[in-house]
Amino acid sequence: MAQIFHPSTNTISKVTIFGGIVLVVVLAGFFAAINRSSYVTEVGVARAQPVPFSHKHHVADDGIDCRYCHTSVETSSFAGIPSTKICMNCHSQIWSESPTLEPVRESFRTGKSIEWTRVHNLPKFVYFDHSIHVQKGVGCTTCHGPVDRMPLMWRENSLYMEWCLECHREPERFVRPRQFVFSVSWQAPPDQVTLGRQLIEEYKIQRLTSCSVCHR
Repeated sequence: MAQIFHPSTNTISKVTIFGGIVLVVVLAGFFAAINRSSYVTEVGVARAQPVPFSHKHHVADDGIDCRYCHTSVETSSFAGIPSTKICMNCHSQIWSESPTLEPVRESFRTGKSIEWTRVHNLPKFVYFDHSIHVQKGVGCTTCHGPVDRMPLMWRENSLYMEWCLECHREPERFVRPRQFVFSVSWQAPPDQVTLGRQLIEEYKIQRLTSCSVCHR
């Protein structure tokens, strides 16, 4: 019987199959890289706000504690967005005529809240409680980065589940004494793991990795 396919068909088939596999791997790597890029995660991307609030100025220059503005961070799942009244406690006296702060004054006069742009915004299927993390010695800068060096706020970490699990699996690498939770200058000591293990015992920290902890 006459040969149906040309002998080169075998070579072409092998090249096609191999090339298809390589293409799939390359595309998977490409999309994985895109998924971890700042384009998707917004890590390091400063977000424009209706009022250019500078954490750098208020925290580093003025020495304002996180809790002055984020009043519910120790007692609630939500850290709290400062009310206009909190802003006006200072700005009724300081920079009271600044055009930049007119949206703040208007909000104070009308009672209409300023529509801030969320920087750290978890999906609705994720439960996160600020208060328990504060009580267990997780510092603000551990998650939010060096806010004292942010003229405009940006996301320091991806907020992906794998990032959360790093701490939930090995909390000794990240926890600090409670008195330094709100410190922006605290640095982990060389023996952080030893300190962390002591704090795990003292604060009764559990290695919570069950799905139901965050997905309720």
